[in-house]
Amino acid sequence: MKIGVYFCNCGSNISDKVDSVQVYQALEGLTDVAYFKINDLMCSEDGKQFLNDDIAAEKPDRIVIAACSPREHENTFMRVLTGAGMNPYLMQMVNIREQVAWVTDGVDKASAKAAQFIKGAIKRVGFHKPLEKKSIEMSPDVLIIGAGPAGLKAAITIAETGRKVTLVEKSPVIGGQPVLYEEVFPNLECAPCMLEPLLNEILHGEHAENIEILTLSEVVELTGFYGNFIAKIKKTPRYADLNQCIGCGECIGVCPVDIKNEFNNGLDVRHAISLSFAGALPNVPFIDMTACLRAKGEDCKLCERSCPLGEGIILYDDAEETVERRMGAVIVAVGASLYDAGLIPKLGAGTVPDVYTSFEFERLLSSTGPTGGQLVTSSGKTPESIALIHCVGSLDSNHKEYCSGVCCQSAFKYNLMVEHKLNDAHIYHLYKELVYPGKEEFFLYKRAKENINSAFTRYLNIGSLEITAAEDGRILIKNTLSEKGAIKADMVVLCPALAPSKDTDKLNEVLGTTADTYGFFEELHGRLDCAKSKVRGIYIAGACQSPMNIAQAMTQGMAAAGYVLSGLAEGKQLEIEPITASVDAQRCSGCRVCMLLCPYKAISLDAETRKSSVNEVLCQGCGTCAAACPSGALSSNHFTNEAIFAEIEGVLA
Repeated sequence: MKIGVYFCNCGSNISDKVDSVQVYQALEGLTDVAYFKINDLMCSEDGKQFLNDDIAAEKPDRIVIAACSPREHENTFMRVLTGAGMNPYLMQMVNIREQVAWVTDGVDKASAKAAQFIKGAIKRVGFHKPLEKKSIEMSPDVLIIGAGPAGLKAAITIAETGRKVTLVEKSPVIGGQPVLYEEVFPNLECAPCMLEPLLNEILHGEHAENIEILTLSEVVELTGFYGNFIAKIKKTPRYADLNQCIGCGECIGVCPVDIKNEFNNGLDVRHAISLSFAGALPNVPFIDMTACLRAKGEDCKLCERSCPLGEGIILYDDAEETVERRMGAVIVAVGASLYDAGLIPKLGAGTVPDVYTSFEFERLLSSTGPTGGQLVTSSGKTPESIALIHCVGSLDSNHKEYCSGVCCQSAFKYNLMVEHKLNDAHIYHLYKELVYPGKEEFFLYKRAKENINSAFTRYLNIGSLEITAAEDGRILIKNTLSEKGAIKADMVVLCPALAPSKDTDKLNEVLGTTADTYGFFEELHGRLDCAKSKVRGIYIAGACQSPMNIAQAMTQGMAAAGYVLSGLAEGKQLEIEPITASVDAQRCSGCRVCMLLCPYKAISLDAETRKSSVNEVLCQGCGTCAAACPSGALSSNHFTNEAIFAEIEGVLA
């Protein structure tokens, strides 16, 4: 085998510390080394041209390049090899800059060390095999799960480029949690008004025809891989024609059935047929068939008879169906939920009247909420004092150790909104820590502190707070670790941590994605790739990845869209790197150890042969399976056991 060695001086970075002559002399006598050539700066244009011309002239079987870190220029030299007509995987690079020249004292010692490293590479490269990249057709279409701010922003961004988007939303409406809020921090903008232009673009804009909206739907199965996913989507019937209904609401008032209104957290009731709330989009009612009299065998048709458009708008025979969509990528944007304050029983959530969670309080403040925006207690009285409990379940090893970063902003916003509605009301803030990052967020804290009716009290442990109903009908808030007296208030608002939505585990199972330590969708890298999941082609956006505010969710939706648009260009083929795992079917026993350990869900069991099979699109070549396989059936292309042992022997020789 003819092996050529190229030694780069890297200007003076290497040549000042490593003597190329000493290295050459150390390699003399190695039978496979056909030549040893030195270049001052191999990555320069002149250096690359030298390498190209020399390979074309020498026609080596393998080459070793002793230079800088492969992270910096391995791809550079692989492109040169390709241009010179040599398979790029028949090269081994040795890092004699960072690993030798920069960290080894003395020229003799560094030169000897560099020579040993190069000997290892020479031994190893003999086991390299020519590998070829593959390419396959990709679908440019995209599936987005969740129609909150992050999902909507990603959908319109992708649709504007002419791509087709399927937007799947579990609830009857789009917009996510913010459309249920009267005002949002930090500037107290009307949330529905703020989102209206985006919602209008999604539903009626220039690119709306590129977006298929499936409400009351959920993804129940996902197969395939990046560029070629197939999703099965279950559609729950709405029982109203989305295309013909004008949303006049005539059908709603005649419905004789009242049920708890989940959109107001059960604080009031709605009819079995209803709109989610005033201003909900799509502006078409839906029927909760579990509550409808027809589900109990009665032939009630009051809603149909009241429809001014006549028959055919209310669809009693509407049925559940499962549809399939093919797409190249998936964006998960299902948001988050509040931590269950009921898990801290002394706080009185659900047991003490007029103790509300922050979401319940948002609906009380909303003009579309159960009280039309009037702030009153359950007895109809205007509260004279309200206590806001920060950090409910946050910063606590017994509950959620992290800080959500948005709860304090909500509490400061409530301070100002209460001030606007009840000018003389006393507002008590009980907090563990106060957080107000960002260039605008300090404003709300400052306004709260400047309110002469506001008071701030710090507590050490949420478990020390006891909230009970007082004999005079008010609420008693006692800190058992404080010598200060108890506080009495007419209303208490608990501000819980943001937590993963309840469907996260189920969706992770369907998509093959994973959850992080806290239960949120796990990102590929928390700093560098927080909009990517660990499954290639599945991206995550918004509060399903981590607690965040609306602005951050929108930005992450854009980031996910950017990944999709750059990777799934129209007409572009998916290039598959050949450094993946491969299976020796003769040795595979089908024990599935590799399937359990693969972090990229790239290995499956062939139904016919009962042997492991590697999906080359999903495999990232990490080598976990090869290291764990008890029968040695799995190996990593370009990182075979033979090559690695040969390199070790070469270094130690």
